[in-house]
Amino acid sequence: MQDIGVDPYGIKIMLPKAITHLVRLKSVSNIAANILKQEILSLGGDAAVARDALTGKARKTDCLLMGNLSQFRGLSGKLNEQPFGLGKLAGDLSRTLTNYQKDNFTLDLGRYKLNLAKRTHVMGIVNATPDSFSGDGLYSRQSSVVSRQDLGCILDYVYGLVEDGADIIDVGGESSRPGAKAVSVKEELNRTIPLIKALAKKIKKPISVDSCKPEVAKGALDNGAVMVNDISGLRNPGMAKTVAKYKAGVVIMHMLGKPRSMQKNPQYSCLIEEIIGYLDCAIKRAEDSGIDREKIIVDPGIGFGKLMEHNLEILKRLAEFRVLGRPILVGTSRKSFIGKILNVQPQERVFGTVATCVSAVQNGAKIVRVHDVKGVRQALKVLDAINQR
Repeated sequence: MQDIGVDPYGIKIMLPKAITHLVRLKSVSNIAANILKQEILSLGGDAAVARDALTGKARKTDCLLMGNLSQFRGLSGKLNEQPFGLGKLAGDLSRTLTNYQKDNFTLDLGRYKLNLAKRTHVMGIVNATPDSFSGDGLYSRQSSVVSRQDLGCILDYVYGLVEDGADIIDVGGESSRPGAKAVSVKEELNRTIPLIKALAKKIKKPISVDSCKPEVAKGALDNGAVMVNDISGLRNPGMAKTVAKYKAGVVIMHMLGKPRSMQKNPQYSCLIEEIIGYLDCAIKRAEDSGIDREKIIVDPGIGFGKLMEHNLEILKRLAEFRVLGRPILVGTSRKSFIGKILNVQPQERVFGTVATCVSAVQNGAKIVRVHDVKGVRQALKVLDAINQR
């Protein structure tokens, strides 16, 4: 419109007519579904419902609404005047569409401000463990004390990640691979805090701690970390309180079950809907605990209680997670589903990882969490250049 010289006021009026959406409503009463269909038809849109809902044989139906933003806005206005719970649905519909359109995220991490709209950001993985699934565990000793030699080697490794283009450094002291043994709070503190304390003095990048233990999060935040990456999705109420107290950023991830058992026949009735519902509830818990919504990132949890087909479906339908209205982080790096597709070991999954990261970013991811920063960063730099044309 700008290229052909349309008046700015005209663009403001016409743009909502150019953006169309399909919105699926789950389990709507047949009365409400009939009203929805009538109202959106009157605005030039449409609604698909079960035939039995139109005849009255079915009490409930899913409803697929079809329209542009202008029509949806008109529909919300009309529904506000209707009974049968349609007033509340109008509010939910408006909020969902607003969330989906949101794309201009700036992540406030205290002294660090990350503009996620400008380009894709890369989180570099630092596994201060001896038993990482990917074979990159940097903690070689079984004792509870990190030697100077170990610490020096890990610091050099992190400097390399930063040089390769990592925007965030994510430090973890407990393996979350399937079947991994739990680590005590003391052990996890000993593995992570000396490293985080040293890094905070040496690098000018935001540091995240990968932990689901509030005590470890507190120790990390006291020593220079500005973000918590919680694979348990804030299941421990103490974690949410800790994050809120420190005004830290937080990654809320979906995981089905626990690491030791999560891959034992995971099952879903509606995969994407269940994960979105889980994350939506976790966001609400976070906000109720005092966490600033603008500091929340969501992660669908690739590989955490998911089979290969689940992981592929998440990547294919990742854009649907935009309804949560928060930036999406995806962690596919070197994971087993890539190995199954390519029939290669973890250290040989770089190109497969790059492919999944490119797909994730095309479908809405703002941050990717990876081991092989350089290759991924280069691929995404090219992709960002193409997308910004």
